[in-house]
Amino acid sequence: MITVAFNAENTIERCIQSVIRQTFKNVEYIIIDGVSTDRTIGIIDQYREHINILLSEPDKGIYDAMNKGIKLAGGDIIGMLNADDFFTDNSVLSTIAETFKQQNTPIIYGDLDFVNSQGKVVRKWRSGEYSQGMFNRGWMPPHPTFYCKRELFYTLGFYSLKYGTAADYELMLRFMHLNRINTFYIKKVLIGMEIGGISNKSFGNRVKGLFFDLKAMRNNGIIFPVITLIFKPLRKTYQYFS
Repeated sequence: MITVAFNAENTIERCIQSVIRQTFKNVEYIIIDGVSTDRTIGIIDQYREHINILLSEPDKGIYDAMNKGIKLAGGDIIGMLNADDFFTDNSVLSTIAETFKQQNTPIIYGDLDFVNSQGKVVRKWRSGEYSQGMFNRGWMPPHPTFYCKRELFYTLGFYSLKYGTAADYELMLRFMHLNRINTFYIKKVLIGMEIGGISNKSFGNRVKGLFFDLKAMRNNGIIFPVITLIFKPLRKTYQYFS
């Protein structure tokens, strides 16, 4: 389990506590901090006994930090729980671990709720079962629910810094669509995520995000990337009314 944080004093404690409360205890917990200048490190230090590895050093952004965490990890399964994410109940990791055992699959994913700063659900991301070709229609799973075998990063590659804020989308596209790795869908809300994010902070960031999405599509076998680029945000709109 890897948490990436930078100046996350408002959310990091909720994130860490949701890991500590898990009934599944065979967890290697790694936190990668980008040298926070607020109270983030002080809060993390309060839970140091529950953290296997804590690294605080400058990085090249969130996906560089994720790659650092993966390379430090010794477990068989990798999942990301960033500072503004949290497990929706205490049995999430047990469900994930049991699913990997029963289904013998390299990748699993589930559903996600977006919440506001008061904890109210404002958007529901219900993934549905994946079948080959769905990425061509703008589909993708929520990255915070994406768990996979560690070996996949070493055979298919890590998060690429060439794709900016779309690096998580590109990695899932590369693993699931281009390389056709088997997956399994857990029909359950696994993660809560506080609404926001760097890609949505300004109009310019959103435009850059679309450019990186298009680049990821073109490099990973999407048939009609421009059409897919139109479908992708339309799926997000539906999530507000689901």
